[in-house]
Amino acid sequence: MRRRDTTPTYQGRPLDRPEEDLEDQGLPFDITTLLDRRRALKVFGLGAGAATLAACGASATDSSSSSSSTSGSSTASSNASSSSSSGDLTEIPEETAGPYPGDGSNGADVLEESGVVRQDITSSFGDASGTAEGIPMTLELTILDMQADGAGMEGAAVYVWHCDRAGLYSMYSDEIAEENYLRGVQIADADGEVSFTSIFPACYSGRWPHIHFEVYPDEASITDSTNAIATSQVALPKATCDTVYATDGYEQSVSNLSSLTLATDGVFGDDGGSSQMAAVSGDVGSGYTVKLTAPVDTETEAGGGGMSGGGGEPPSGGGEPPSGGEPPSGEAPGGSSSSATSSS
Repeated sequence: MRRRDTTPTYQGRPLDRPEEDLEDQGLPFDITTLLDRRRALKVFGLGAGAATLAACGASATDSSSSSSSTSGSSTASSNASSSSSSGDLTEIPEETAGPYPGDGSNGADVLEESGVVRQDITSSFGDASGTAEGIPMTLELTILDMQADGAGMEGAAVYVWHCDRAGLYSMYSDEIAEENYLRGVQIADADGEVSFTSIFPACYSGRWPHIHFEVYPDEASITDSTNAIATSQVALPKATCDTVYATDGYEQSVSNLSSLTLATDGVFGDDGGSSQMAAVSGDVGSGYTVKLTAPVDTETEAGGGGMSGGGGEPPSGGGEPPSGGEPPSGEAPGGSSSSATSSS
């Protein structure tokens, strides 16, 4: 039988000095051991480095993917918001122009007169010279074109008219039939905005406080009322009206307004004036700013401008007739009877 070799070893290598401890095996043994350790560490280091690089690469890819996803989500959200902002527009309701429009559809026609395009409508112009008294008001309307993704309707002509602080309409009511104040036209700027300087209108019997306006495609088209692409009204908030009507000259409006609600108004009653309620700021001392945005669909046939609906009765000398009744005075200037039932 072959005798078994019992020489001690370290990491598979026979010890040169079996009788000595490892640290006493000599320089050649120590050098070989050191080189073996370095090779092992090198292999381990390369593997760990590769694993780290792989992990970093995966992390970077995930981060890039996440960033791309977030960016895409943000863009989609932004686009959706932009799209919905124009898609959510609701066309301004078509309303009656009432029997005292002054646009030629019922006698008097201020739109044929030179000087009607003006910003300050407080005073009369042309051969008339009167000035309407009352709490100062700036009316700002923004006309949006629904067929142009809600862009401002640049170049549109906006005709505005309303009663004075006694509830009378110029050109129609007996006391001020020779005046043409509180009527005027402005041309919309690039944002579709127009601005008028005027006075806060009264509240007469049977109608919620309001301001009339018509929108025409351009200035050249205002001489024919059938060219209007929208006819509507601005509703005024009760809180502001209460404050204004507590001042001198508006006394009659206090009792008139107290018997009215938006829900029962002949014009705003269908939706409580939600689409036509103005945003108002200011005070009695410095005046008020009244703002309304009016989206207009140029492809929708205008349905307002007529003289239908339940009416109100302004003070004697003119104004709106009650439903089914006669106006306080006979014919409107121009020979056109104003006895038709109406809301003004």
